[in-house]
Amino acid sequence: MNKRCFAVIVAGGSGARMGSEIPKQFLDLEGKPIILRTVEAFLNLSFPVEVILVLPSAYREMWIDICIGRNLNLQHHLVSGGITRFHSVKNAMKYITQGALVAVHDGVRPFISGEMIESLYHLADQTGAVIPVVRPVDSMRRVSEEGIGTYVKREEYVMIQTPQVFHSDILLKAYEQAYSPIFTDDASVVEGTGTPLTLAEGSPLNIKITRQEDMLMARAILSVF
Repeated sequence: MNKRCFAVIVAGGSGARMGSEIPKQFLDLEGKPIILRTVEAFLNLSFPVEVILVLPSAYREMWIDICIGRNLNLQHHLVSGGITRFHSVKNAMKYITQGALVAVHDGVRPFISGEMIESLYHLADQTGAVIPVVRPVDSMRRVSEEGIGTYVKREEYVMIQTPQVFHSDILLKAYEQAYSPIFTDDASVVEGTGTPLTLAEGSPLNIKITRQEDMLMARAILSVF
């Protein structure tokens, strides 16, 4: 990789849906906090990546204590999160330079493979904006405000994953926009500038851990891999 590469890892969850007093990103997953597994995935690539970890201000000390307690010397920037994901990622933009590549990743997706990360960086280098997707396997219905479900073709839909990878010039410009509720991820922010997106194949194992049953799945994945 001949461009400078960044990874913005957003870990702003509170653990409410998990039903845990510990924020979900700090839950222990077979001996390691989830967020540590995610950060290490980006630090162990075949080319250097500058990690920017975005955490709520209240959890910064918790992360620092983990690093000290484990005698970790992880090279990364630590940024305080904002009131929404949009604002959290925007806070990280101060560390991003022009002419680089930027991956934005959910802190609670620890099973992203190095191979997949590297392929997304390379594809973004060619196309400018890449998002990984997986095809739904279940039947789907569109639900109306009245709660009535109508059939839709699942072939016309995909489920979006992270990391989403962009040329930094594109991402920096996108985050100059005013916030909108339709900005649910970085792809939607970039689309707001009229930039086309390239879809890449994601992975069913790249799960987002948000509920208790996700932890069961995560332990099962670790037991195999």
